[in-house]
Amino acid sequence: MSKIQISEVVLRDGHQCHIATRMRTEDMLPICSKLDAIGFWSLEAWGGATFDACVRYLKEDPWARLKSLRKALPNTRIQMLLRGQNLLGYRHYSDDVVRAFVQKSADNGVDVFRIFDALNDTRNLKVSIEAVKQAGKHAQGTLSYTTSPVHDVAHFVEIAKELEAFGCDTIAVKDMASLLTPQAAGELVKALRANISVPIQVHSHATSGLASMNLLRAIENGATIIDTCNSAFSEGASHPTTESMIAALKGTEYDTGLDIGAVQEVSAYFREVRKKYWQFESEYTGVDTRVLVNQVPGGMISNLSNQLKDQGALDRMDEVLAEIPRVRADLGYIPLVTPTSQIVGTQAVLNVMTGQRYKSITNEVKNYFLGQYGKAPSAVNPEVKKLAIGDAIPITHRPADSLTPEMAKLTSESDRFAKSEEDVLTYAMFPDIGKTYLQERNAGSLAPEVLLDKASVNAEASRFAPTEFKVTLHGETFHINLTGSGHAGEEKRPFYVSIDGIAEEVMVETLNEIEVSGAGNGSNGGKKKAAVAKSGRPRPSHSGHVTTSMPGTIVAVKVKAGDKVKAGDGVLVIEAMKMENEIQAATSGIVVAVHVNKGDAVTPDESLLEIQPE
Repeated sequence: MSKIQISEVVLRDGHQCHIATRMRTEDMLPICSKLDAIGFWSLEAWGGATFDACVRYLKEDPWARLKSLRKALPNTRIQMLLRGQNLLGYRHYSDDVVRAFVQKSADNGVDVFRIFDALNDTRNLKVSIEAVKQAGKHAQGTLSYTTSPVHDVAHFVEIAKELEAFGCDTIAVKDMASLLTPQAAGELVKALRANISVPIQVHSHATSGLASMNLLRAIENGATIIDTCNSAFSEGASHPTTESMIAALKGTEYDTGLDIGAVQEVSAYFREVRKKYWQFESEYTGVDTRVLVNQVPGGMISNLSNQLKDQGALDRMDEVLAEIPRVRADLGYIPLVTPTSQIVGTQAVLNVMTGQRYKSITNEVKNYFLGQYGKAPSAVNPEVKKLAIGDAIPITHRPADSLTPEMAKLTSESDRFAKSEEDVLTYAMFPDIGKTYLQERNAGSLAPEVLLDKASVNAEASRFAPTEFKVTLHGETFHINLTGSGHAGEEKRPFYVSIDGIAEEVMVETLNEIEVSGAGNGSNGGKKKAAVAKSGRPRPSHSGHVTTSMPGTIVAVKVKAGDKVKAGDGVLVIEAMKMENEIQAATSGIVVAVHVNKGDAVTPDESLLEIQPE
C-alpha cells in the first residue's frame, strides 16, 4: 500500500488566504490537542505572512506564538514557509542573519522548513538549506510554479535536481497561484520522480477550481505528500478540503489512514472561530478562473483586496487584476509569490491609480531591475527598465554577496528595546514596525486592531444613512463610499471616503448652534451645521507641490527647507501596501516647506512638501 501523507495548513495558509492572516494565537491553541492527535505529516503553522501580521496588526510576539504551538503540538511536525535569503521580510539579508534566523526558528519549534525563492534562483536558497541541515531539521526545497514562455517541465526538473544536490530532504511543488492543471501536474511530478530520489510534496491553491484534480493526478504520478486545509478555511483562494481528499483516497492504494470524523470536529471549531473575523472576509477569495491569466496567488488576493479597501479603491480591483500580468511580463515573467507578488501587485496598483503606467515606480521594482533580488527568469522590458534605473548596470552575482554581516549592527541598533536574539530578529525583519512593536510591548501599551461585532455593526448601521451613494454637484456625478471615520463627539471628526475610487480624508466640524430661517414660514429653527474643512496640509495647487499617488505612511524625508533639488530627485519615501515608493520632485527649485514627518499618514489630496520652481 502506498500511503499518502497530508500537511494541514489551517494554522497558516488557510487563514492567510481567507481572512488576510488575522487569526490570533488564542483561537488556535484550544483545538491543538485534537489537531495533534489526527496524525498529519505536518501542520503548517508559521512563516509566510504570519510573522508580519502578528507584529503589524495583532500585536503578538510571533516567537511566542511558535513556542506556544510547539508546546501544544508535541506529536506533530510544525512546518514553516521561509523565503530563502528574504527570510520573512521583503529584502535580502546577510548570511549571518539567515543562519541566526533559521537556528532560532528551529530552537523555538520549527521541524520542517519549506524554503523557496520567488525567482527560483537557487543561489538564494543554498545558505538557508545549509542552515536547516546544520540545525538538524528537515529542509524542503521548493519549486515556485508558474507558467510562461520560459517555465517548462525541463526548467523545473533542473531546479529540483540542484535542490536535491544541496541536501534537501523533500521537494515541494508550490502552485501558489493555482496555475497547475491535472495534465500539467501529472507531467511535472512524473518527470520529477524520474529525476530525483527524495519524496515529492504538492501544494496547489484551489482558486481556479482545479486543485483537487491536480493533487489526485500528482499522487498517481508519484507524489507522496499533499497540502490540504480543513473545510472551515478550504477551497477558493485556499486549498483542497482535507476531509474531501481523505474520502477520495479511502479504500485505494493511496489511503491516508486518517479519521475523517476527527478532522470534521476540527472544522466545526474553526467554522465558529472564522465568524469572529468577518471584517477581513473578501469577495475575491472564491473560485475565480481569471487567476489562470492574472496569476495572483491565493495568499495575496485577500490581502490585496483588504489593502485596496483601506484605500477606498476596492472598486478598481478588476483594473488591477488586468494590469498585473502586464507588469509581470515587463519584469521577465517572474513567478508571483512573496515578495514578487507584492512587488508586481503594488506596481500594478500604482499604474492604475495614477492613470499612467510607470509614472511612479516603487523602490522594489527598481531594486529588481538592479538585480538585487536575483536573476530574472527571462528578458525584461528594456523601456520599463530604462524608466526605473536609467543607465545603472545591474549586478550579476548572488545578491547577498554584496552584503556584509549584519547581526552585530542589528543588535547594536536594537539594544534599547530588544531583550533577546529573537527580538533582534523581529527588528531585522521589519525595522520600523518591529521597533514600534517592541517599544510598545516593553511599555505595556500593545493594542491589537479591534475585532468588530457584526451584529452590533449591522444594528448601528441601520440607524444611519447609507455609506455608499452618488452625489451630483454642478452637473457632475461623484460616486462616494464612506470607508471609515474618527471618534464621534469630537469637535472635529475625520471621515475617510472614496470619491470615484480616489481616497480622501475630510474633516467635519460641528459648529455652534445657529439660526436658520425657515423657508416661507417666517419661523426660525436651531440646528447644527456641518462643514467640510481642508486637512491640516495645504491642497496642491502648482507643480511645486509634491503629492503621493496613493495613501500610505512616510518612511523617509530626504530633503529639508532650503535644499535645492532637480526634477526627478527623490524627496520622500512612502510605504504603501508594504512596499516602499520614492516620491520625486516634479520640478527643479528650492524646497520652501516640508509638511510631513517620518511616520505621518498621508493621502493623495495633500501637498507633502513645496518647491519654489526656478
